[in-house]
Amino acid sequence: MVSSDFNVALDVTGKCAKLTVIFQLDSKKPDFEKIRVAAEVIRKGGLVAFPTETVYGLGVNALDDDAVLALFKVKNRPLDNPPILHVASIRQVYPLVRDLSKDAEFLMKRFWPGPLTLVFKCSEVVSKRTTAGLDTIAIRMPNNSIALSLIEQSGVPIAAPSANLSGNPSPTTAQHVYDDLNGKIDVVLDGGSTSIGVESTVLDLSVDPPILLRPGGMILEDVLSVLPNVVLHPFVASEREVAVVHARSPGMTHKHYAPNADVLLIEGAVQDVVVKIVALSERFTCEGKRVGILATDETLQEYSAYVVKSMGSRFNLDAVASKLFGVLREFNEVSVDVILAEGVSLDGMGLAIMNRLRKASGYNILKV
Repeated sequence: MVSSDFNVALDVTGKCAKLTVIFQLDSKKPDFEKIRVAAEVIRKGGLVAFPTETVYGLGVNALDDDAVLALFKVKNRPLDNPPILHVASIRQVYPLVRDLSKDAEFLMKRFWPGPLTLVFKCSEVVSKRTTAGLDTIAIRMPNNSIALSLIEQSGVPIAAPSANLSGNPSPTTAQHVYDDLNGKIDVVLDGGSTSIGVESTVLDLSVDPPILLRPGGMILEDVLSVLPNVVLHPFVASEREVAVVHARSPGMTHKHYAPNADVLLIEGAVQDVVVKIVALSERFTCEGKRVGILATDETLQEYSAYVVKSMGSRFNLDAVASKLFGVLREFNEVSVDVILAEGVSLDGMGLAIMNRLRKASGYNILKV
């Protein structure tokens, strides 16, 4: 990936450029002039990838129907999968929604900016294209100085799903974005690796009681500590495909987070999981398949296969989350045929990790 100089970006007109311009930025002291250029691309209907604290987002003007349609087309994203709107202040939320409950006000003041997305009944300002035909809208305020500056300078809410081709593991570096979307989007703001590594938690406040639609960067325990009446959508911890007619959150329908190889997720007591993976690896290898094993630090030495990678320590699930998508992408680089993945605890960040692994496997789960 080659970064471009500032002058090249001045030629971006807002249409999908043949050259994707990359601006390298210091997330602690971002170059606001480069961000200003990216904001102008947003205003003209272009597509800009930018870092958040969770994953990289691919942003367009949420109030521009043509730009939103281009977003779906570039990602090859199903039109029934609504993007999340990103704002830089709470005041930006008011025109986009019908009303704000006391719970919503409290949650925004307590947890924004941060990895919490809230679902509201949307106002008429937001088009049906942006909401995928729903009467609700998902909104969050990212905790990243580059993202916040881009939204502020754009002057509009930014619709931004993950900056990848739909179905692929979400991008946690600018290189991941470049690998998927080079030549298809206008600008990439490279702010380094994201810190959390899985998408935001999505909480639906358009219903009573509130429903957690997607586990993510804000753990369930923190949500329940301030809103104890929250219930989990069956999708959240499901071990099989759950039929969702109208998805109010990204990630609930369609295959997501998947590398190129088939993924088999093995869940159970750690030693039982190790024994099963060793046996499966030997069997698949004898069948002529190149086997990848997604292990943890504690079990890494137990395996011998074509490729063995660790997603981190079972005792530091925050670190596992930050590495997960990157490691899944690394398996693509070595062209394995099947990935045998260890499950982890559902506690804390483990709920989000397991949700992603189960989706990545297409719910191809083996209990031991």
